[in-house]
Amino acid sequence: MCWEANENMTQTKPIIAIVNVVASATIEQKLDLVDITKKFPAVEYHPEQFPGAVFRLKSPKTATLLFGSGKMVCTGAKSQELAETAVFEVVKILRKGKIKIKNDPIVSIQNIVSSINLGGKVNLEQAARTLPRSMYEPEQFPGLIHRMLDPKTVILIFASGKLVCVGAKLEKDVHRSVNQIHALLEEKDLMVYD
Repeated sequence: MCWEANENMTQTKPIIAIVNVVASATIEQKLDLVDITKKFPAVEYHPEQFPGAVFRLKSPKTATLLFGSGKMVCTGAKSQELAETAVFEVVKILRKGKIKIKNDPIVSIQNIVSSINLGGKVNLEQAARTLPRSMYEPEQFPGLIHRMLDPKTVILIFASGKLVCVGAKLEKDVHRSVNQIHALLEEKDLMVYD
């Protein structure tokens, strides 16, 4: 899913792509993972390596970890809606396979990871001195790490003008974060356009 941010930005509009939505869920009952793997041979379960079973869907393309506690973690969705759809689809398939599940899942978005292109270069040395709550140690990591307070997200800023935004729980918070950091970079004259 791609879209463009605010129209009132100078020079160029950031292009935002959601690349992964992580959702947790619970059905508030125990799951027999051994029984699930017997009925669904494609489900991966290696309890000696990891306590959860991996249930993959082709559509939406996701992987949902199932735990004996009845908790689940879904990764790989490209939107909040697709993450929720994937969890409900896994429960539906389990029920069809005669796995007794009494409750519908309670789904909660934990993290939305987005990739952003600002369309210009960023002066990271100057940005590190100018932006509050920022850390830049190029010998350890090539990007500047900026912690935003509202919405509470972390934005990795690279000299190429590419960003990665993590920590948002709502898609609108991704947009707010990107618009705020872009406006701040512009205001502080930290952007260079070709």
